[in-house]
Amino acid sequence: MVQEAITAMFFFLTFFGMIFGIFYFRNRENMAMIERGINPRSTKIAPKPFVSLKYGLLLCGVGLGLLLAFLLNEYINNHGTAGRDLPQIYFSLIALFGGLGLVLSYRIEKKEWLDKKNDD
Repeated sequence: MVQEAITAMFFFLTFFGMIFGIFYFRNRENMAMIERGINPRSTKIAPKPFVSLKYGLLLCGVGLGLLLAFLLNEYINNHGTAGRDLPQIYFSLIALFGGLGLVLSYRIEKKEWLDKKNDD
């Protein structure tokens, strides 16, 4: 009973602290901009054209890693150590193919940036 009450208090305080921190730091940022003579309302968030590509390739890489890990795990279970689950395969292949997706995204973005720079 006491542990449940402590857990509930912890979650409430954590949530309150996050909300307070967001507003506090946003206010500090706006005050710093006003001190420099910049209107905080006039700043625009610049569009990021390749965000969808980056997340799409990341998720494709993670999905490919999961699929390959599943197939490799099934192959090992059928031809090797039967009944043994290998979670290391899943974590390593998710990280590997997710990273390859991000590298591919970087190469595409860099190629587009260089092409645009050469056109100017």
